[in-house]
Amino acid sequence: MRHWAVCVVLASHALAQTHTDPAAGRKIFESQCALCHGQTGGGGRGPALNRPKLDRAPDDQALRKVISEGLRDMPGAWQLHPDEVAGVAAYVRSLGALPQETVPGDSSRGSRIFAASGCARCHMVAGQGEGFGPELTSIGARRSAAYLRQSILKPAATLPNGFLFVSAVPVSGAAMRGIRVNEDSFTIQLRDAGGRYYSFRKSELKDLRRLEGETPMPSYEGQINGAALDDLVAYLAGLKGKP
Repeated sequence: MRHWAVCVVLASHALAQTHTDPAAGRKIFESQCALCHGQTGGGGRGPALNRPKLDRAPDDQALRKVISEGLRDMPGAWQLHPDEVAGVAAYVRSLGALPQETVPGDSSRGSRIFAASGCARCHMVAGQGEGFGPELTSIGARRSAAYLRQSILKPAATLPNGFLFVSAVPVSGAAMRGIRVNEDSFTIQLRDAGGRYYSFRKSELKDLRRLEGETPMPSYEGQINGAALDDLVAYLAGLKGKP
């Protein structure tokens, strides 16, 4: 029993001292992982990895475990040395990292502008606010400052893939507008500005319009400008989620 305990301690110490070499990890990734995940992690048969947050690997320890042990739909790389696993993990993390930017503005003032402008009525940050619009807790890790600035001034120009604003008029009942949550050949589900969900059979709708290129978010062009805009962008760019 004592011998087993010593082995566990030594193994844990060795894991903690794992050497990380992203350059070597890239070579392994390109030769063994890119067939499913794409040369730059953009996805293919496997999911895209060029994102700052991976659902099945929320931290580095979990990512290394996924690489070495695999998942139900992904074989484990049991043949790799722990140093090689660490290198692949480091390279995968780099695929979703945005380049460092110098962002003008004061994020603390930007936080106050965010609150004063009522942004929390549609956006959640760290569990606070409403969820009609996109969740922003880690928006700074996913979007550049230029993208964030354009989203404030011209939100219709930066609609995410799959986003669709819809107008639905039932045969009986009030018309409503909402964001499409799900749709199939016979039904459509929407969420309104109050966070309420609706499910309609298309056969029971008098009118159904997909408002392509439209968004419920108003443009703040002419309302937030100059230093105030810089401050708000600095605040959003600093939202990186949990460290």
